[in-house]
Amino acid sequence: MNAASLSLVINANTAEKVREANTAATKQDAALRKTAQEFEAVFIKEMLTHAGLDKAMASDSGIGGEAFSSMLVQTYAEGIAEKGGFGLADQVYRQLKEKL
Repeated sequence: MNAASLSLVINANTAEKVREANTAATKQDAALRKTAQEFEAVFIKEMLTHAGLDKAMASDSGIGGEAFSSMLVQTYAEGIAEKGGFGLADQVYRQLKEKL
């Protein structure tokens, strides 16, 4: 094997390692964004619950209505967070990204 062939092999291996590192970083970034969004959804759900939204929706509907309204509030919170929420997920993401 001559020097030119060896150089090509080394460059190919290096390029593959760079691609693998980029793929791992992209996966980690996506997981971090998802976690930040889930955190915001939990926060929004707590805000809506403490504001009494679940009680207002469940008034005069019995035990089943209370369970349903709790799930509905969770769904609303997840929807709000998916649409951008209050920007809390972005802030959490940036803070955590700095620490990595």
